[in-house]
Amino acid sequence: MTRVALVAPDDALDAVLAEVGAAGVVELEPVDPGGGPGGGDAEAVGFDRMRAGAVHRHGAAAYLGWCPEPARAALGHRLAPLGGALAALPPPPGVEPPTLLARSGRVNRSFAPIVETYGAVPYADVDPTLPAGVAYVVMFGMMFGDAGHGLVLVLVAAVLARRPPRRYPRLRDAWPFVAGAGLASTVFGVLYGECFGPTGLLPALWLRPLDEPVRLLVAAVGLGGALLAVAYVVGIVNRWREGSAGLALYAPSGIAGAAVFAGLGLLAAGVFTGGIALVAVAVAVAAAGLVVAAAGLYTAAGGGGAAVAQTVVQLFDLVIRICANLVSFARLAAFGLTHAAIGALVWAGTTALWHRGAAWTVAAVIVFALGNALAFGLEAVVAGVQALRLEYYELFSRVFEGTGRPYRPWRCVPASKEVQR
Repeated sequence: MTRVALVAPDDALDAVLAEVGAAGVVELEPVDPGGGPGGGDAEAVGFDRMRAGAVHRHGAAAYLGWCPEPARAALGHRLAPLGGALAALPPPPGVEPPTLLARSGRVNRSFAPIVETYGAVPYADVDPTLPAGVAYVVMFGMMFGDAGHGLVLVLVAAVLARRPPRRYPRLRDAWPFVAGAGLASTVFGVLYGECFGPTGLLPALWLRPLDEPVRLLVAAVGLGGALLAVAYVVGIVNRWREGSAGLALYAPSGIAGAAVFAGLGLLAAGVFTGGIALVAVAVAVAAAGLVVAAAGLYTAAGGGGAAVAQTVVQLFDLVIRICANLVSFARLAAFGLTHAAIGALVWAGTTALWHRGAAWTVAAVIVFALGNALAFGLEAVVAGVQALRLEYYELFSRVFEGTGRPYRPWRCVPASKEVQR
């Protein structure tokens, strides 16, 4: 993203603005965005307001703004015959450029709302859209593990790809996201031996949730630990890009925080296995991370007695948050168990009615169909919300220190009577 100045002669300002508005690649900063005449067509009002926001000096009008560098050169060639110019400027210190992410590919576009709903990615940060989407569908699949329900989602994705609803055509872009969630649910359903409940259609290749809840719980927390480790790696890269090596080292979401996280993980492993040497290494790693984090927090607080108290509280919060965030991933197992329990209840009711005789066969089919529809609808919403909650609170809190500002180019096609060539 390039800082630019748009300059045009006063008598050619309308023509230049019309060309810029039609191109829709420059984010302009009018001096008075609320100025200019009101009323009339929305596009004409926008044009009038932008025209009124120019800075006029010595027969020329000028604006500041932002423009992607590849688009700047092309637009500059189109403005030259009109007397306008789009000049590159050095970026002002302390001002973050707007963020424009390249949403190439259907998968990236379908996962984009996960990040965009959280906020704009800071300009210096890496784009986490693809890994965030993959993490989401894996967590969703673990909670929604049923091969039958997963295949229903895949079917929904196929319908969205071929014939999206006419009233909501943008849903077509969501089909890779829905397909990914469906495939993940199908894979976990095969692992759980679940297909529209414990129908016996599939053998459990890994475990049955209701038979081995503790094993499922350990796997959920282990998956959470792996995702947190990836989040720390991305966070370290982002802190480096946002500031310097010092920020990447001292930040709680940087190397210092990652060392505390790794130390606590090694400590848990050492206690579980009884390895004294591993416990000693874990304590050393965690202590080093706390010392480095304390130095950064103390410096950021400005020093002094109050800074010491603030640093102690923040270090305590750092440790508690790491533990709480890791334990929070237990919900992957909890809602996976809930899904399996609802499926088992529906299947038990279905078989009980079926075995009562031919007269109850229709009732058994109705219970099976309605029960699975209820389980599908309820659990899809719950798993979707919980996966999003884990994404935002546990993972994005390490990936991002804040949010950026989205790139909003000015687009306006004025009425012909508004343009004076």
